Amino acid sequence: MPGPDRLCRLPARAQARKVREGAVSATELLDAHLARIARANSTLNAVVSLDEDSARQQARHADRALRRGNAVGPLHGVPMTLKDGHEVAGLRTTVGTEALDHISSTDSTVAARLRAAGAVLIGHTNVPPLLADHQTANPIFGRTNNPWNPGRTPGGSSGGAAAALASGMTPLEVGSDLNGSIRLPAHFCGVYGLKTTEHRVPLTGFLQAAEEAPRPVRILSCLGPMARDLDDLALALGIISGPDGRGADVPPVPLPSVPRLPHRGLRLAIAPTLPGVSVAAELRQQVERVAEDVVQAGGRVDERLPELDWKAAYATYEQLTLAVTGIFDPSSEMDDEQRSLAWYLDALDRRDRFMAQWQAFFDDVDALILPPAAVTAFTHRQQGDPLEVDGEPLTYWANARLLGIFNLGGLPSLVAPAGEDDDGLPIGLQIVGPAWSETRLIGIARALERANILPGFRFPPGY
Repeated sequence: MPGPDRLCRLPARAQARKVREGAVSATELLDAHLARIARANSTLNAVVSLDEDSARQQARHADRALRRGNAVGPLHGVPMTLKDGHEVAGLRTTVGTEALDHISSTDSTVAARLRAAGAVLIGHTNVPPLLADHQTANPIFGRTNNPWNPGRTPGGSSGGAAAALASGMTPLEVGSDLNGSIRLPAHFCGVYGLKTTEHRVPLTGFLQAAEEAPRPVRILSCLGPMARDLDDLALALGIISGPDGRGADVPPVPLPSVPRLPHRGLRLAIAPTLPGVSVAAELRQQVERVAEDVVQAGGRVDERLPELDWKAAYATYEQLTLAVTGIFDPSSEMDDEQRSLAWYLDALDRRDRFMAQWQAFFDDVDALILPPAAVTAFTHRQQGDPLEVDGEPLTYWANARLLGIFNLGGLPSLVAPAGEDDDGLPIGLQIVGPAWSETRLIGIARALERANILPGFRFPPGY
């Protein structure tokens, strides 16, 4: 059997292949990950609600199925975690708050699809309360630390997922993204994170409120895969995408295979920042460096953005986010007008016009490249305490203005590792495309890596 640490560092596809070929059993693969979790989690506190008994039972079942010659899925025997917000039958789910702390009786659609693909679901990863922070800490499980520097945050709300991935405790994850909750942690921890097109992946069984309560967050948010490898990202995307017959939001839009794109033919727009958003020089420079490299490799790059009323767009996003998260909360900061159907329909109309402008922008551009945040992973602090960009103060929530704007557009956005800053912290690159172009974005990132323009994932020192 390959060394346990080496097993945990392999992509999910390679782990599954070793199980299928008999080079390692699902039980041995699980043991390797449990040992990795025992060693790394004491520092990072990324994996919570770990259920070893259930995991061992699942692994033994996977081994028996393989011995009987049963058909196996693409993740057969691969242990993985899921963000604490996905219902997983028999597993404690909290969403970071005592109000939603319970043992799940059923699987979410995403969990059920991963099980059907052969994954061994072993536990949850940590989140902030109600997924509402750019850091990951809650009163139940405490704070999660960044594997690149434990004094820094892994981001939020999928911070536990990103930290577990980067440190080898899980080879795959599925995060959620209403305001950069996949992409910010991917950037902070140096992994891949894909915000899917709105309604690409069913939200059924995610952030489950009381059974009788209606689901408020039906727009702006999405679920998407996180990984250490672009092929794993594509594999997970294919597993979790598409209608589930339990909700009307997800259309049967085909998911094409990832195209093999020549870097010489790429047509990219770049933006070192967005209007009114401060971004650290090191992040802007990475975008400019990638642009120069693409041009030298024969691609076309233009520095441009759609002609939007950016102030109105930011305001519409913030207002709609407050509406969908606070409509059933009498204490929310919404005014009476925002609680009316007329206001909501007007806001959706403004959103439609904004989305149309983005679609027109992508008529002659394959993708837009820009930073995923204003800074790299910042030190732990109280929620709302200001940040700093090149010596200048930055409002805490402004760090994610480069992210939420694409939730308003419903657009897919991929964060891929691009390098490191002077402190040795990861820098991600955000690649945004038109609706339903997830596999093309993966193809673009793959082309940039083949051309040595993007470096790909590397493990943090010590992991």
